[in-house]
Amino acid sequence: MSLTPDLAAFLAPPAPAQLPLPPAAHPEPGVRLLRGVPYAYRAGVRPLELDLWLTDERQAPLPVILYIHGGGWRAGTRTEMGPAFRHWRPDPFTRLVQAGFAVASLDYRLSGEAVYPAQLEDVTAALTWLYARADELGLDMGRTVSWGESAGAHLAALLALTAPVSGCVAWYGPTDLTTLPGQSRPGAYDAADPTTREALLIGAAISEAPDRARAASPVTHVTADAPPFLILHGTDDALIPVAQGEQLAAALREAVGHVDFRPVPGADHGWAGLPDEDVERCFVASLDFARTCAAGPRSPARP
Repeated sequence: MSLTPDLAAFLAPPAPAQLPLPPAAHPEPGVRLLRGVPYAYRAGVRPLELDLWLTDERQAPLPVILYIHGGGWRAGTRTEMGPAFRHWRPDPFTRLVQAGFAVASLDYRLSGEAVYPAQLEDVTAALTWLYARADELGLDMGRTVSWGESAGAHLAALLALTAPVSGCVAWYGPTDLTTLPGQSRPGAYDAADPTTREALLIGAAISEAPDRARAASPVTHVTADAPPFLILHGTDDALIPVAQGEQLAAALREAVGHVDFRPVPGADHGWAGLPDEDVERCFVASLDFARTCAAGPRSPARP
């Protein structure tokens, strides 16, 4: 049954940029949290939401960290920065607010809901929503840094290479889906397997759809316009080999002339195996990098 245009318009969800914001929580003194803010509606799936972490004190517009969670594009939650940080008090998002940033941590469609490029479309939509509400929320979107871990690092890198952001922090993310099988440990990855995380992301085995795999790879999108990148990757990563971080760094170095690539000795995926003090160093280095990006020239106009 088809709907008349009038009925379709009546039943359509409201534009997220026009919805009232939810009541604020205060998880820590001086921190205001707007949890579960819808930023996009997609047919057939849940509303896409973000958590917005802000200072309680109204001041000059804040630089923004747009955080994207990991989970192999199949799982994960916007409520945490990763397993190594679950015991942190205060949590990492609160620490970023205390350091002078606003933080938007967001959902996106998982591979069980849609295949690539849906995920990039979603994180780009979140950036657009933030631009639309920037004046109301006190955000300086000209100083936005994308930051992600694992699958979220893959999307943070893609966003930084295709939209106007000031910098990108990428932790142990896949960067070239076509070379990942050959870089993995012997017997650990089958490019013909349609059930790998990467195959589920693009909707086909890597060996069967190399063009789709290339299109979903950050290295493919590197240009001379790329913003600054900080890439941290564990040398002992059994899930995403450190060669993936090296490969993106090499592409950026060739196109832009500089990238900050830091192998993390002894670290497995998710910073497994690292002492707490070394995890802290990774976080502090990333925060310092974000500060430097936010202090630089404003990024180009909104997407």
